[in-house]
Amino acid sequence: MELWIPITLAAATAQALRFMLQKHLRGMQLSTAGATFARFIYSSPLVVLIAIMYARTSGQGVPQIPESFWPYAIAGGASQILATMCVVALFSHRNFAVGITFKKTEVLLSALIGFVILGDVITGWAIGAMIIGLVGVLLLSDPPNAIGSWHQRIFNRATALGLGAGVLFGVSGNGYRGASLSLLEGDVFYRAIVTLAIVTALQTASMAIWLVWRERGEIMRVIRAWRVAGLVGLTSMVGSICWFNAYTLQTAAYVNALGQIELLLSLAIGAFAFGEKISRREWQGIIFLAVSIVLLVLVT
Repeated sequence: MELWIPITLAAATAQALRFMLQKHLRGMQLSTAGATFARFIYSSPLVVLIAIMYARTSGQGVPQIPESFWPYAIAGGASQILATMCVVALFSHRNFAVGITFKKTEVLLSALIGFVILGDVITGWAIGAMIIGLVGVLLLSDPPNAIGSWHQRIFNRATALGLGAGVLFGVSGNGYRGASLSLLEGDVFYRAIVTLAIVTALQTASMAIWLVWRERGEIMRVIRAWRVAGLVGLTSMVGSICWFNAYTLQTAAYVNALGQIELLLSLAIGAFAFGEKISRREWQGIIFLAVSIVLLVLVT
């Protein structure tokens, strides 16, 4: 088994737990931005500490950051913030499992983005799998008990948030892969942890500035919710370290394809943690997306 596979499975598990905790935070009257900020403020210091310790113990020292690193890192970090906010906001419109499934359109979109930006190869079988996934997205776009014409039911706020998250996470994954690959020195973990440390520091600083400017008092509410927010930061750190290593080892499209195991975890979490039920149409959409995922994994 190639190393990127177990690393990706660990990343998907940590991410599912993190989104569960963020949904809980959203229910504690934190804003969408506040629930998003929790993942960065509590994980960034730990990531920076790990990066420094690993650089010293491995003897690889201070990294040399090329100019080509910054566009990838900034694009990846900014798009991840916006994508996470889309998912957290989506939880207010659809249940947990459907929200995560919508977010997982990143697999289809990251393959296309990787092809355009990084020149990653997409096979004919992979394109076929993506088309099947598109059918699943259309089924999920039509909410239960919806009324009105078909375009009003499919083109709604939940669909916009879900697909927006997919696009942005697709950009994010490819941005992180590009940033990590731009580092010409160091082993895989060194390049991944250095990239993650720089990106999370930038994300924490930018979100703190935004909250002070636009949502005064929200930072203190995040701090007061430290018991749950701290777990958000911990699961975020574990997940991010795994994602960054996986992106360094393999193309973002393939990593995200295997990461769809998060769908099964989200179904379990939605049922047992939140007591949610899924409609027949939503099950159909999830099944189409699951088939798309399996095909992508098999042909990559």
